[in-house]
Amino acid sequence: MSADRIMRTIAVLLLGVSVLASIASADPRDDRDNRGHDRQRESVLDHRYNHDHYYPARGYAINRLPAGYYSARYRGSPYYFNGGVWYRPYGPRFVVVAPPIGIGIGALPPFYTTVWFGGIPYYYADNTYYVWRPQQRVYEVTDPPGGEASATTAAPSSQDLFIYPKNGQSDAQQATDRYDCHSCARQQTGFDPTQPSGGVDEAQTAGKRADYQRAETACLEARGYTVK
Repeated sequence: MSADRIMRTIAVLLLGVSVLASIASADPRDDRDNRGHDRQRESVLDHRYNHDHYYPARGYAINRLPAGYYSARYRGSPYYFNGGVWYRPYGPRFVVVAPPIGIGIGALPPFYTTVWFGGIPYYYADNTYYVWRPQQRVYEVTDPPGGEASATTAAPSSQDLFIYPKNGQSDAQQATDRYDCHSCARQQTGFDPTQPSGGVDEAQTAGKRADYQRAETACLEARGYTVK
């Protein structure tokens, strides 16, 4: 055998030993890192209303819930919430799911977009809408009222009521008062600005809207607001 052939044989053997050694010494965490990259590929960009935030895809499963999760129950079933994402237990794992309409959570996720329907604020994240329920003091998962075509991320325009808190009411208190007065005015007049045409015959829309705004104004002024 020639010297060149002997040297090539030795090089091949050394390469094989090097590969076997790297496999034997591999850190098992490398596999977890690869699964982490897979998890990134499972993320979906939610760009509705220019929300522009990534969330894990529905149906994606994890072994452990993320730190800082919240627990909630709906009709006896457990759900878990973290960063705008909802999970349900399936066997030993937790699967990303769409939350049921009516389930509530005590705080909004860190990233959310305020969407206005008929002057009423709704909160949006990960293809889910929330509305503040002051009686229960929770943000409740809800359907978007009146269809998404009526939604806007801009605050109510000058044709809607401008409300100024005279007594330094907090944002949470303002949301509670606004919702309470909206509910009261809706019950008194039968007009609901979150519904197309206010939920009344189109011929009555203008008059009913004016009645609704008068009722809402009276309620808010009684709670310490200036309304214009």
